[in-house]
Amino acid sequence: MAFLDRARQVQDQFDGRLRNVGHGKYGRILRMARKPAVDEYVKVLEVTALGAVIIGSVGFMIYIFFSQAGPWLWTNYFQGL
Repeated sequence: MAFLDRARQVQDQFDGRLRNVGHGKYGRILRMARKPAVDEYVKVLEVTALGAVIIGSVGFMIYIFFSQAGPWLWTNYFQGL
């Protein structure tokens, strides 16, 4: 098979897959999807940032606790194990 024939076949297969994008399992979701408004985007961004800050703060507190209190706990309570 010549290179151009093979390229055309691959392109036709790809185009065939694209034609079925809106008709499969996710077709209804893709048809209903829309670009969010600015206020919706800002609200999602705020909630995501707040969650990241909370999770990061909890992780940092755990790190500080174990880096400061960990050696003390190890020497006073777990040394005899």
